[in-house]
Amino acid sequence: MTTPSSPLEQIVAQRLASRRERIELDEPMIKVVIVALADQHFAFPGEGIREILARARVFFVPGCPPSMEGVVNVRGDIETVIRLQTLLRLPESEPGPASAILIARGNGVVSGLRVDRVLDVLDVPRSSILPVPATFPTRWSTLALGVIHREEQPVTLLNLDALLGDYARGLE
Repeated sequence: MTTPSSPLEQIVAQRLASRRERIELDEPMIKVVIVALADQHFAFPGEGIREILARARVFFVPGCPPSMEGVVNVRGDIETVIRLQTLLRLPESEPGPASAILIARGNGVVSGLRVDRVLDVLDVPRSSILPVPATFPTRWSTLALGVIHREEQPVTLLNLDALLGDYARGLE
């Protein structure tokens, strides 16, 4: 092996050697579904969302709690549809043309979650998920996994296991 003679050859040799020593690590990513409820933005971990229904007919069921909009038929499976705004204690609104139902799974429960709009489905680095601020409303802090930022707006990442588990236990 020959020793580089010129300063340029020495720099090139050093860079090649450093590239061989460098270990590339991929940062763990998490897929999230970002939704809007009124002027608030929320996200769900993608692994908990089975499907997004843009237009689905919801059938009212008498005697349901106020947080349950009704049921929907998803290719022969009957799923409840929960008003997410009620669970999060946000002002109620009527479903508009952009509203959607997320078929979600958490804590062994499968249910539809009504949202005003689906904004995005994207991968975010796990390291970009910030802890839940101490100033969060108590109800949200028990349901939140953290906060991410999308287009310079905070987005609360919700825990489907806690949300659907609480609902199934009759807490809402």
